[in-house]
Amino acid sequence: MRQATPTGRTRRAVLPLLAVGALGAAVLAAALPAAAQGTTAYPSKPIRIVVPYPPGGFNDTLARTVAARLQTVWGQPVTVENKPGGGTVIGTDAVAKAAPDGSTLFIMPFAFAVNPSLFKKLPYDPVKDFTPITLAATTPNLLVVGPAVQANSVAEVLAQAKARPGGLNYASTGNGSSNHLSMEKFKQMGGVDIVHVPYKGSGLAVTDLLGGQVGLMFDNIPNVIQHVKAGKLKALAVTSPKRSPHVPDLPTVAEAGIPGYEVSVWFGIAGPGGMPAPIVEKLNAEIVRTLNLPETREKFTALGVDVVGSTPAQFAQHLKEQSAMWAKVVKDAGVTPE
Repeated sequence: MRQATPTGRTRRAVLPLLAVGALGAAVLAAALPAAAQGTTAYPSKPIRIVVPYPPGGFNDTLARTVAARLQTVWGQPVTVENKPGGGTVIGTDAVAKAAPDGSTLFIMPFAFAVNPSLFKKLPYDPVKDFTPITLAATTPNLLVVGPAVQANSVAEVLAQAKARPGGLNYASTGNGSSNHLSMEKFKQMGGVDIVHVPYKGSGLAVTDLLGGQVGLMFDNIPNVIQHVKAGKLKALAVTSPKRSPHVPDLPTVAEAGIPGYEVSVWFGIAGPGGMPAPIVEKLNAEIVRTLNLPETREKFTALGVDVVGSTPAQFAQHLKEQSAMWAKVVKDAGVTPE
């Protein structure tokens, strides 16, 4: 049986309907946000991950781990850009002013939640100018001493500091960093005076600690654990509320002489404020997947770091809680920018 074919009249009737349908689709597409239309193609250009510290610390390790994976999976160049200085403000501000199209990501450090309380004025809004993506990982700090300090316990450090107020000095990765505030809290709760020597990053600080230019410091486990294992630094305590499975033989600072002492260090990933939700969701899914790969977990565990991999909302809540907690510590300890 022959199929009916459209007559000329039928074709003339159908063509306007097709045109109307095409016009409607075009109008609908125009009505959608431009960013949402381009989400399926994301990423369509290179991505940079800004680290507000020099190379050498775990913030940098995290960035390079994520960058390598995203580049492999998405086929776009992903580079790490180290922008240290200003207590992490320089790198942070660069991200705040970047386009919110997913082409700029940020390794958000512990100091991010501290700086609003530390500095009277910041060049960015810590809430509006950033989009949380995931809380990536956590780790305690270790209290370590170099060759310039002969001490085998927290009690001995406290005794030396009390015998010579201002006679000991300590390194940090800058004002507002976790190692800075870990020691300020230690000083405050221990009733001692130890002089602060800030650096632009952990690698530089640890180098001088190993060389005896500074006496001691709190630092993230991955930044110092290899030097501890090699016998070049002596670890005295861990800042977590319970002993860490990464260094089970070390007491907590609370156990070792300062009851109630606790500091937890975290590492996050974020972007500029106003990123489209679909892009945030795509980044979150792939980054969390990367963090939970067996090889990533194994690598981070060997460095003394625990993988988290939260949702954006959970990370936003974490930032809110951390900012409130450290605002009190900064105020009580009288910490000011140096």
